[in-house]
Amino acid sequence: MPKIVSVSTHKPQYTLHQHEIEQFTKALFQNKIPRLERLLKVFENGEIKTRHFCVPLEWHKVEHTFEERNELYIQIAVEYSVKAIQNCLQNEIFLNRPISTEEIDAIFFVSSTGISTPSIDARIMNKLKFSDRIKRLPIWGLGCVGGASGISRAFDYCLAHPKEKVLVVCVELCSLTFQRNDYSKSNLVGASLFADGAACALVCGDEAEVETRKQIPYILRTASKWMPDSENVMGWDIKNDGFHVIFSKDIPTIISNWLGPFIQSFFNEAGVSLKDLEHFIAHPGGKKVLLAYQDALQLSENHTALSKKVLQENGNMSSPTVLYVLDEYMKIAGKAGAYGLLVALGPGFSGEAVLLQWRD
Repeated sequence: MPKIVSVSTHKPQYTLHQHEIEQFTKALFQNKIPRLERLLKVFENGEIKTRHFCVPLEWHKVEHTFEERNELYIQIAVEYSVKAIQNCLQNEIFLNRPISTEEIDAIFFVSSTGISTPSIDARIMNKLKFSDRIKRLPIWGLGCVGGASGISRAFDYCLAHPKEKVLVVCVELCSLTFQRNDYSKSNLVGASLFADGAACALVCGDEAEVETRKQIPYILRTASKWMPDSENVMGWDIKNDGFHVIFSKDIPTIISNWLGPFIQSFFNEAGVSLKDLEHFIAHPGGKKVLLAYQDALQLSENHTALSKKVLQENGNMSSPTVLYVLDEYMKIAGKAGAYGLLVALGPGFSGEAVLLQWRD
């Protein structure tokens, strides 16, 4: 079975406390959004403590064109990707020896917060020494589900190519999409929730030559689920000035009603009971989303504790966030045979589930 050998994260340089962002948002939207004081409670209710951004808060005080935002996205996405890849391939927590970029056979790049052709992965290859025969798969538009989907597609690839090594690189710069002239409730919720981040995972086939220090998660199987006629649940409304967030208030309810049957069916197909689940590696879309996971799958607060920790310390970074949670779990010495579920939800409306088992 393919396995996740190493993982890394990269935090942007500007760290802000939630109350600082709330006060900035209040000043920006004062007298422009009805009942603003009441709506601003979303900053406190979400229980996020800090978030990290690629630009300082003052950057948002002036207008920026879509072109300017996107040029900055390309520049910073390449920079963060390079750092995340280097951290992953040199991570002494998981690896007995560093792995050269020249050993990598494929790179899957996941993002939804900017546009680039050639894609970011091609630009990364001019910064790091990859083989000129490497396979590339840029994945765009999956939003919050992108990290889990990237792992799933790497699993598919490694099943077909058991001797090969694949990098899954997720970078999102949500701060560059913030619209200072959008007075919708969705934009306000997004301002209270989203942040920037990057992560990288190394997925290897069964016959790939790697030396690990710890027990690592093997990928047993994956599953995707799509909900018809749900385009308006979450996503982007792309206008002349850039990306405008679509964020339905019904997401927690949808999760409670829709996720349970999907995951139960997935576990039945694998011949595993949900009662055997020890590691719940969930994309923390928000506080209410984590509560909806618990409700839908009959899990305890212990199951969502690490996802909650990542959310409180980083906010929702879209696709990389679930890899931040995976990093927390992989640093813990799990017992051999323990099952884990990596799960995320995103635009479509869609879900991705990855069944893991820790092995020597």
